[in-house]
Amino acid sequence: TDNSDWDWLPAWSPDGSKIAFASISTRDGDDEIYVMNADGSNVTQLTDNSVGDSDPAWSPDGSKIAFVSDRDGDLEIYVMDVD
Repeated sequence: TDNSDWDWLPAWSPDGSKIAFASISTRDGDDEIYVMNADGSNVTQLTDNSVGDSDPAWSPDGSKIAFVSDRDGDLEIYVMDVD
């Protein structure tokens, strides 16, 4: 990525075309999950809530991303569609 935020925990998609990552950022004030093309273009925010989301991991077919969040008061694993 090319910005002043702390982007970390990259996870390559199974086909190598995209990278999911967490960002501790000034973008919205807490950790969120983002995805971008492998060349760094088309950065898209996937989560948006008031608590931290981190540790993205792709499903084998690339259609879903699992991540860790404390949105229910405990650290738990969540799964979302990539789109």
